[in-house]
Amino acid sequence: MDLLVQNKLITLSALEEIRKQPAFSADPAGAIIANGLVDIEELTKLKAKVYNFKYQSLLDVKIPDQVLNSIPLEVAENYKIICFEIVKKKMRVGILDPENFKAIEAIDFLAKEQNLRPEYFLISTLSLAEALRYYKTLGKEVSGALQSKVEEDAAEQAKKSLKEAEVEEITKTAPVSKIVSVIIKHAVEGRASDIHIEPLQKESRVRYRIDGILHTSLILPKNVHSAIVGRIKVLADLKLDETRMPQDGRIRININNQEIDLRISVLPLLEEEKIVMRILDVAKGAPSLEDLGFMGPGLKVILKNLEKNDGLFLVTGPTGSGKSTTLFSVLTSLNEEGINISTLEDPVEYYVKGINQSQVKPEIGFTFASGLRSLLRQDPDVIMVGEIRDNETAELGIHASLTGHFVLSTLHTNDALGAIPRLLDMKVEPFLLGSTLNVILAQRLARKICGHCQAEQKLPQEIVEDIKKELEITPLAVIKQMLPDFDIKKIKFYKGQGCARCGSTGYMGRVALAEVLDVNDAIKAIIMDNKRNITLDDLVKNQNFITMKQDGIIKVLLGLTTMEEILRTVNV
Repeated sequence: MDLLVQNKLITLSALEEIRKQPAFSADPAGAIIANGLVDIEELTKLKAKVYNFKYQSLLDVKIPDQVLNSIPLEVAENYKIICFEIVKKKMRVGILDPENFKAIEAIDFLAKEQNLRPEYFLISTLSLAEALRYYKTLGKEVSGALQSKVEEDAAEQAKKSLKEAEVEEITKTAPVSKIVSVIIKHAVEGRASDIHIEPLQKESRVRYRIDGILHTSLILPKNVHSAIVGRIKVLADLKLDETRMPQDGRIRININNQEIDLRISVLPLLEEEKIVMRILDVAKGAPSLEDLGFMGPGLKVILKNLEKNDGLFLVTGPTGSGKSTTLFSVLTSLNEEGINISTLEDPVEYYVKGINQSQVKPEIGFTFASGLRSLLRQDPDVIMVGEIRDNETAELGIHASLTGHFVLSTLHTNDALGAIPRLLDMKVEPFLLGSTLNVILAQRLARKICGHCQAEQKLPQEIVEDIKKELEITPLAVIKQMLPDFDIKKIKFYKGQGCARCGSTGYMGRVALAEVLDVNDAIKAIIMDNKRNITLDDLVKNQNFITMKQDGIIKVLLGLTTMEEILRTVNV
């Protein structure tokens, strides 16, 4: 521990403070890393010096299969060792524990068997975990299952449309079951939001939607497609013999000790059925507004309006723009023992303790409108309606907010201003809308630059000029608050170069691009006058309003995302 102080990786005062924690005595290094005082890779470098080992990071290293398999998986997991390179008759092996002499003996033995000389490198727990994942890539695991003859029989039997009981038994066979499990497992581990399993002319394709973009992850033989569809239908309790009509269902499974809900959609195509599975991590709480990317004046407007006891809070944007996540961030911040919060959702995406959550079921008449009527008899303080889809829901939501309830909901409009004429088109009276509307938040999701491979980039001059023009019409107060050190002559841009952490995309995670309209007295007066076409000039006069594009440009300058993402996600 003294070496950490000597190498200026940690201050003496910080070390003394952490020594007081109970976890320190059991695992000093773990306690220091958990508290974020020292990066795990820096700690491993120092440890390597102490033990006279070379240091190696495997976080961005692509290890060839032939090299990786020079140490069998069972041995690698048991001794916590990884062969990451074979060059000039040298077997370069990463080892987690330099005092594990049995591991060193195992390396010596394996190297000798292959006529190689071992070289030892100290690696971190992160490097080990990342490298072990290469043993279990999606293609390898599925290929193993495909080798079984039983699977081929299952595919053929499923195609022949046998009796339902027989097909159900077939779809439980090990290979198909394993293929489905592996596809779902890798999707969850890869941060996918959706899984697409679709039949092509000569094959079956599996695609994952990661950070809003679809990526092909696996190509399967066409003859297994029917068996996979059958297996998923069994798990979702759907009709196996129904292949002409769409079906919807749900599956709840446990992946790596995570409770995962899968919302299943089966759609008949010309010859086969396509399946889309939406992944919902039911145990995961909603992130905070700051974590989502809200900042500056927009965040202040949101927080100010959350102090109100009634009124209408709207979030707008297309499907997949993060509206539900933002609403649940808001609900989580409002969730207190003295407040009764009730929701109507389709589907329930986050489970929050202390909030009464209902799933609408239109097929039995339980719609947003009928559910809202019932909720008003449940003595609610805060009501969240998943979406205002029709005139009836809009009218009920407005009246609920007029009678002392704080109502949150979503609309499908392109921007914040578009929500006002949309509600007026739903026959909401202008004087009622002006009286109840508190805030309109429009948003999109842009991919975040991967922090592990971020690098400076140059943009074409015409794009730079466009950015400068947009900044010139951005309220100066906003620029000063969000970019305190901003100098238009020293603009820098960044991108991700692509690494193992981000799957060579250069992006990891997403950030919200938002425009937040504070419906203040001046805006209320405009709405009550039944003025549908509120202009940007009307807003700039009354508040520090910025558009989604301007918010995106500020986040580009902060190094959070790229200009390519702004142009992709924001309609400009």
